[in-house]
Amino acid sequence: MAAPLRLAVDKNSPVPLYHQVAQALEDAIRTGELPPGTKLDNEIDLANRLNLSRPTMRKAMDQLVRAGLLVRKRGVGTQVVGSQVRRSLELSSLHDDLRSSGGSPTTAVLGLARVPADEETAQLLGLSPGDEVYHLRRVRSTDGEPLALMENWVPCSRCELDRERLEQDGLYALMRAQGVTFQLAHQRVGAVAADEEQAALLGVEPGAALVSMTRTALDDVGRPVETGHHVYRGDKYSFELTLVQH
Repeated sequence: MAAPLRLAVDKNSPVPLYHQVAQALEDAIRTGELPPGTKLDNEIDLANRLNLSRPTMRKAMDQLVRAGLLVRKRGVGTQVVGSQVRRSLELSSLHDDLRSSGGSPTTAVLGLARVPADEETAQLLGLSPGDEVYHLRRVRSTDGEPLALMENWVPCSRCELDRERLEQDGLYALMRAQGVTFQLAHQRVGAVAADEEQAALLGVEPGAALVSMTRTALDDVGRPVETGHHVYRGDKYSFELTLVQH
């Protein structure tokens, strides 16, 4: 049986309705009011109860699924995730990976600026369009040879970035040093052909195969703290995944 919820939203508040619902549910989960394994009402019933649209309710639930607090199961519905599933994951950066494997990473910062978030970036980072974010572009090399072209956006409210420290340390190491605790990330890997700029920066021919990766990382309370798009030389980099049957 689905758990009864005591939720309220303020339609006069500047805080988006979906975020109010997500925050109320998150508070209930973290305080134990909704313990692991609790089944929630379906989105239509929850939306009707709060007099909200179904897309608004679905956006709130999606945010909690991405944060690892809820899970959707076919034939069961939406449930609060048990503690054995919400494991603390150590997310590594390319800089971390290269150092741990014995490489000598170097970074060239191509651009670092504080800019207003466009609509897509704001949505990925849980911000409002126009909120200030860092936009940075870097080339990462190892042992003197370019390996990756990286473009990232980070909320200015989360940390402070500067060119010198970015060239000395990885982005994640710099953010961790300022109190950001990475918990999980949503990542998509694909392949693209190098355009003229990418080819010139990475030392390959135009049209060469590149591995592409987009990632949005969340902290330990489910807030997006970084989103980015990276491309890697296909002849020098690959992703290794371990798949487990549940």
